[in-house]
Amino acid sequence: MKEAILYKKLKNNIVECAACIRRCKISDGQSGFCGVRKNTNGKLYLLVQNKAIASQVDPIEKKPLYHFLPGSKIFSLGTIGCNLRCEFCQNFEISQILSGFQDETLGLSHDLTPEKIVEYCHIKKIPSIAFTYNEPTIFSEYAVETMKLAKKYKMKGVFVSNGYETNEALEYLDKWIDAYNIDLKAFSEDFYKEVCQGELTPVTKTIKEIYRRKKWLEITTLLVPDKNDSEKEITQIAEFIKNISPDIPWHLSAFYPTYKMTDVGPTAEEKLIQAYEIGKRVGLKYVYLGNIDNQKYGQTVCPKCGEILIDRDGYKITVYKMKDGNCLECGTKIFGVWK
Repeated sequence: MKEAILYKKLKNNIVECAACIRRCKISDGQSGFCGVRKNTNGKLYLLVQNKAIASQVDPIEKKPLYHFLPGSKIFSLGTIGCNLRCEFCQNFEISQILSGFQDETLGLSHDLTPEKIVEYCHIKKIPSIAFTYNEPTIFSEYAVETMKLAKKYKMKGVFVSNGYETNEALEYLDKWIDAYNIDLKAFSEDFYKEVCQGELTPVTKTIKEIYRRKKWLEITTLLVPDKNDSEKEITQIAEFIKNISPDIPWHLSAFYPTYKMTDVGPTAEEKLIQAYEIGKRVGLKYVYLGNIDNQKYGQTVCPKCGEILIDRDGYKITVYKMKDGNCLECGTKIFGVWK
């Protein structure tokens, strides 16, 4: 347990957390909405400091990041808790802890200090670290302490996030996090409210702010049948992304029944392909499909000459035809972080 950075003290031993846009006002002895930021005697503490519930080495494509050090490995870690309550959460066993059960859940965590993480990555020559699996915003201080050490070895930091960061959190993370994959779950306030107990507007603001800060940004949308997969809504998401930049990669993933939505069927491949075509028609240069057994939709294609620049078989790169981020065929610059 370590005192948090992202908070301020109020009267009567109450604190206001500044990690996410909920800005929970937390009384002494209580935790915020996420369950892992607790007020003890008028100070806010991070219960999951140095406590990882999951950690492993992944292909970076699994995050998913397709335009950020493609083909490299990334050390991934997560803790417990979340600031949303998505009924379709793929990692609900660790993200959706119940208030009052933090101690029991933390007992399942393993000690993983920033020093251990960075030493392992340095020895194994792993160039980047991802804070993922559950929402990393709620353990920003743990992430920053890790990246302060990692930057000494020129490692890069990645957040796989729901986009609920405050501006203070983004500023705090600014020197340490190089790339974000933001989960834009829908383009409807009703969806966010009813399915996630959240709001859409803060997420769109965060996406714009991350891009403004010149961080590498990719966006993921999980298509849930009859919930967020109408042609109108898919078009709205694509247009929103394009209006920021047509160079932002957009990942569309298939839903599979889980958690509180076991009564909803999986996303049809035809629906994913339709969404892909909408994204391309709107003008996005890089649209990708996940959870689909069709190699074509994982290819990075030159937007000018149509050459296949990166071909992927699952998470494995089978073709790479770029030099210094440029198409080998026509020289067009392909936006990304390639080294």
